[in-house]
Amino acid sequence: MSKARRLRVKAKPEDFERQHDDDAGFDLRAKEEVTLIEGKPKLVKTNVFVEIPKNHVGLVMIRSSLGMKGITLANSVGVIDSGYRGEVGLIMVSLSGNQTVFAGDRVAQMLIVPLQPVNVEYVKQLKGSERGEGGFGSTGKS
Repeated sequence: MSKARRLRVKAKPEDFERQHDDDAGFDLRAKEEVTLIEGKPKLVKTNVFVEIPKNHVGLVMIRSSLGMKGITLANSVGVIDSGYRGEVGLIMVSLSGNQTVFAGDRVAQMLIVPLQPVNVEYVKQLKGSERGEGGFGSTGKS
C-alpha cells in the first residue's frame, strides 16, 4: 500500500472536510452569500487555500445536489495546480433561473489526484488506431 501524501490546508476544518472517511472529495463551502443570475458566471470564494503535493492536482467539481438544481461550474471542472497558493475560487453559473448560494453552503468538492509525469515527443505523424480520427459518436455506440 502506498504512503499517503501530505495535503497542507489553510482553512477552518469545516470549510474543507470529508463528510465520511471514504469520500473521494473534500467539500468546499461558499464563503459568502452570492446570487447567481441565470447564464452569468460569478466567482464564489471558499476561504480555502491549499498546498497540493508535487505531481498531484486538485480537481474541483460541483456537488451533484446543486447540479440537480441547474447550478454548475462555468468551466465544468476546476484545475488547481500544485504550485498555486491563492484562495480556491469557483466560477459558478445557474442554468435554471436566478438562484442564491448562502454562506456556509457546501457547493463543490475537490479531489486530489496523482499525476503521472510524461515526456512529450513532437512528431509529424501519429500512429494509426482502430478508431482513427473519428470524432463524436464515431464508435457507433450510444
